[in-house]
Amino acid sequence: MKVLVTGASGLLGRELVVAYRARDARVVACDSAALDVTDAVGVSDRIGSEEPDLVLHCAAYTTVDHAESEPERAFATNVHGTQNVARACAATGAHIVYFSTDFVFDGCSDAPYRTDDEPNPLSVYGRSKLAGEGAAAGAGAKWTTVRSSWLFGAAGANFVSTILEQARSGTPLRVVDDQRGSPTWARDLAETTAELVDIGERGLVHVTNGGTATWYELARATLEVAEVEADLQPVSSKQWNAAAVRPRYAVLDVTETEALLGRSMVPWPDALRDFLMGSAS
Repeated sequence: MKVLVTGASGLLGRELVVAYRARDARVVACDSAALDVTDAVGVSDRIGSEEPDLVLHCAAYTTVDHAESEPERAFATNVHGTQNVARACAATGAHIVYFSTDFVFDGCSDAPYRTDDEPNPLSVYGRSKLAGEGAAAGAGAKWTTVRSSWLFGAAGANFVSTILEQARSGTPLRVVDDQRGSPTWARDLAETTAELVDIGERGLVHVTNGGTATWYELARATLEVAEVEADLQPVSSKQWNAAAVRPRYAVLDVTETEALLGRSMVPWPDALRDFLMGSAS
């Protein structure tokens, strides 16, 4: 199998490259310098010349708060970039896997969101990722959309790494405690995505680690596992006052995915421990 990864230098992209190379796939790893997904001609030429069987589309605009003031950039990458990739996949017969987010929901539910629940994004970022889902599905290519949430890992900016960096520098930590989601290790997301592709899964799926937490609970667990002392205090979303509105409850229902795979999702505390212990070794 030949696999092309967009956004290959990012949090998820790097883990997908590792996962597929371990499966003896021929992997073409494209960071933004190698493949600008907003360049329709460049995307068509590159995917046309490589002729991959599978395109893992990780390239995305993910700066949630900045998207509120620069929506054109968010939509250019997350919608038009995805459309360019999906059209090139349709032209070559490749299967596209698009990665989406819990931000497509408004967080007003008290039950985990199923794949057939109606999206209602609250932010520019969420709207751009939802429109990207439509672009991936509407281009005529074979497609799978994987929604996930609260990613952490070794590459790129993420909450877990930021908490540790700030704690070790002595910065007081004020962390939101009224938003709930499912923290997810990028490595587990990559491995589960590969499993889903292996069994031929198409359409929309949810993949997260098991269990839920608030950002404060995740920060506290991170400090405990890493054995780092810090001044950690909970605050409300109102007190934090971020530019972009986050969903209050962003838990994705993964029971359908668990049934497909015949296994449970790895609990997030176990994934967090494996990540931090691996990073320390």
